[in-house]
Amino acid sequence: MSDLANKIGGKIPIKEPAWLKEFKTFIMRGNVIDLAVGVVIGAAFTAIVSSVVEDLINPIVGILMGGIDFSNLFIVLFGERKASLDMTRQGGASVLAIGAFLNAVIKFLIVGFAVFWLVRILNRLQPAKPAEPAPPPGPTPTEALLAEIRDELRARRGGSNPPGP
Repeated sequence: MSDLANKIGGKIPIKEPAWLKEFKTFIMRGNVIDLAVGVVIGAAFTAIVSSVVEDLINPIVGILMGGIDFSNLFIVLFGERKASLDMTRQGGASVLAIGAFLNAVIKFLIVGFAVFWLVRILNRLQPAKPAEPAPPPGPTPTEALLAEIRDELRARRGGSNPPGP
């Protein structure tokens, strides 16, 4: 920087915008960082679930369905059918990718099941929240009657003492 810029920059205070300070406070809160970590772990978990579905479940389902390649289960709506779903799509055909849809449904169910169990376990590990204190009990019928008698006696004496306990 030039000397002129240093002189000007040193004398002109640059005020940080209020929204920037608020953003810094927001981004450094623990739950935002926890959310970011959750997204990263979720992405890794998605890769594992995809492998489980495509490499373990689909072959078993394919065998049970008579040797059908589950990932290549599709219906051509318009265009020429080729050997695989990718080749058919690259040829410009319009397809219903039933196998890909079923893969997505299975992945969703696995992730949902895993998240269900994770939340269930975490809820059990957290300490129980303390119960809210019960509201103080109202006066018993005897106390209410005694308060009425007290108030009546004060009223007969001229009401010089305000009603109270």
